[in-house]
Amino acid sequence: MTDTVESLIAARETRQWLTGLTTPPADKAEAYAVQDAVARRLGPVTAWKVGAPAPDAEPFRAPINAATVFDGADRLPAKLFQVIGVEAEIAYRFDRDLPAREQPYTREEVLDAVASVHPAWEIVDTRFTGFGSQDGLSHMADQFNHGALVVGPAIADWRSLDPLKESVTLEVNGETKVETVGGNSAGDPVRLLVWMANVGARSFDGLHAGDVVTTGSCTGTVFVEPGSRSVARYGTMGTIELTVD
Repeated sequence: MTDTVESLIAARETRQWLTGLTTPPADKAEAYAVQDAVARRLGPVTAWKVGAPAPDAEPFRAPINAATVFDGADRLPAKLFQVIGVEAEIAYRFDRDLPAREQPYTREEVLDAVASVHPAWEIVDTRFTGFGSQDGLSHMADQFNHGALVVGPAIADWRSLDPLKESVTLEVNGETKVETVGGNSAGDPVRLLVWMANVGARSFDGLHAGDVVTTGSCTGTVFVEPGSRSVARYGTMGTIELTVD
């Protein structure tokens, strides 16, 4: 595993992108172990990405370091990325620790630990020479294609939010790219938060006060060029904008 971790770190530092991993992960456990080792090298973990391909599918996750979390930003430098894939998401910020424990947390306990809910951007990226060019476990090991997380303003009365009914329109340079309602393939995002508290974040001793968990794309991934202006209009959560140039 050491050579895989070192190659992913080196690609970030040198921007010499990888054509593949010398020793690709054999299973999800190995891919997660690589994720965790790279994240610990990169600095404090203050956020997570979590998603699932279907409402009844096992979730997947990746730790996100403080260096790639941006609160309230509407502009990021394009030099941070190899590719720029924008996704409009819903993110939850915790104000209470949920340390790893034997007894599973209930849905109510997890929600009681949430401080606020936010519209958010995830920028997806890759340390490989082409986005989607590798097997799934290799991309999982590479922080599941994470590039940056931009956390928008907290919404009022977040407990009344119904993510399955939330509409989102994604525009790029004034052109509508996606219009959707409840577009997250995982279905109910609270299911993902409960999984994170009970399973996904155990290797970092659970979730911590201040952590942000972004719960997967509502719009799919839209790849944009440097200088593009992206706008996400939510049905009840307001509007967020982002320029990457």
